[in-house]
Amino acid sequence: MSGDTRPPEDAAPGGDTGPKEGETLFPDAAVSFGGGSPAEGGAVALAPQDAAISGHVRDGGAAAAVDGAAAGPRSVPESRSTAGPGGAGPGADASGAGSGRPESRELLGRVFLARVLEPGDETGGRWVRERGVPEVVRRLREGGRALPGVSEKRWAGLCARAGRADPRRDLAVARSAGARFVVPGTAEWPGQLDDLGDARPLGLWVRGGPSLRMWALRSVAVVGARACTEYGAHMAVTLAAGLAERGWVVVSGGAYGIDGAAHRGALGAGGATAAVLACGVDRPYPPGHTALITRIAEQGLVVGELPPGDHPTPSRFILRNRVIAALTRGTVVVEAARRSGSLVTARAARRLGRHVMGVPGPATSALSAGVHEMLRGDAVLVGDAAEVVELVGDMGELPPERRGPVLPTDLLESRTRQVLAGLPGRGTSTAGEVAIRAQTTQDDAVARLYELRALGYVERHGDGWKLTRQAMISVRGGRSPC
Repeated sequence: MSGDTRPPEDAAPGGDTGPKEGETLFPDAAVSFGGGSPAEGGAVALAPQDAAISGHVRDGGAAAAVDGAAAGPRSVPESRSTAGPGGAGPGADASGAGSGRPESRELLGRVFLARVLEPGDETGGRWVRERGVPEVVRRLREGGRALPGVSEKRWAGLCARAGRADPRRDLAVARSAGARFVVPGTAEWPGQLDDLGDARPLGLWVRGGPSLRMWALRSVAVVGARACTEYGAHMAVTLAAGLAERGWVVVSGGAYGIDGAAHRGALGAGGATAAVLACGVDRPYPPGHTALITRIAEQGLVVGELPPGDHPTPSRFILRNRVIAALTRGTVVVEAARRSGSLVTARAARRLGRHVMGVPGPATSALSAGVHEMLRGDAVLVGDAAEVVELVGDMGELPPERRGPVLPTDLLESRTRQVLAGLPGRGTSTAGEVAIRAQTTQDDAVARLYELRALGYVERHGDGWKLTRQAMISVRGGRSPC
């Protein structure tokens, strides 16, 4: 009926569809911008304990990152407008202090949802895309009727998580670990992650000084088996070092085996590397790589979707791999059995239109069987960093021409080589016999034999000619061992 005024089935009790004017989802999250407007990258402070949030606002949307260098909120001169596009102008209202403006709800909402939703939750991603972060947060905090796409049981579980989520606490813990929270819409957000669609991360926790977006523009993933062979570890180190020397960022998962070897290869070459973890960035995993991951955070970047303190699970490792694939221009699998998480990364890279490469191994090695299966498909075989860069790099970044060694006899004229080949391997032979074998005249054979004598390939013994030791070595070196 056209006169039906009942609220839609998925509306909150009472038909409320969003925060009322002046209301905030996080009452203590009054914001003030300092050191410049949000559009100019000014800091965002959410109260003294949350003064580490920084970022910039674009097109009225919000994004902020945790900045460990911030010490507290800073005020903005009243004469200066800090409103974003379409903002209200100068003064306290424009700054957002105590106003519950959408920017603060967006930021804290994403931190809140990162604690409630699992990484890669496409249903939650669809909610955020269709309804916006503040509305999804409000519905989860209030409980009530479930949002579309989930069962009542799962909705109850999400609401239980929501009741325990504390975004300000997560930001404080992250700040103490030297981490920041990078969200879509900020200058540091890598745009290629948007290729994941509704499975895109709500935000990324980042430890390390460099810009995640700038590093991701020229990055390659190097992944593989945890229980790798010495050959696999050697290839991972060599590849990563070669890529680092060419100015590429090596991205991997920080795990044992190939991942660790790739990180060490890049660090050893004085290059850049980033580790994407399946847990909170404040608790390195595996524990045996604590020193390595700490070093990566000091010299590079440690990245993760999960909030501080969260632990890894098998499913989180698998879902983490989609971020590695999306973040980089291509994925190289060094060693992988037929059932391997690194193959999940390769398949994700293929779906996203990234380059997929594999390093071949012994045909008898089970740890190379998965890579060989990839190579039988549409993956590209690579053996060194130059071949990787040829695929993922810019036009003209080609590997050097590959050819076997040049032997001294290669420099001889073809007819002179025929005369040389006409001499027996042992003993002597007359010029006439050599001419017959070389299919030339005796006079031509004699002339070329003297030329070979001057070069040290033959020597004369009476009426006969024989190969010197130098010629024997050169001729044997040019023959196939088969």
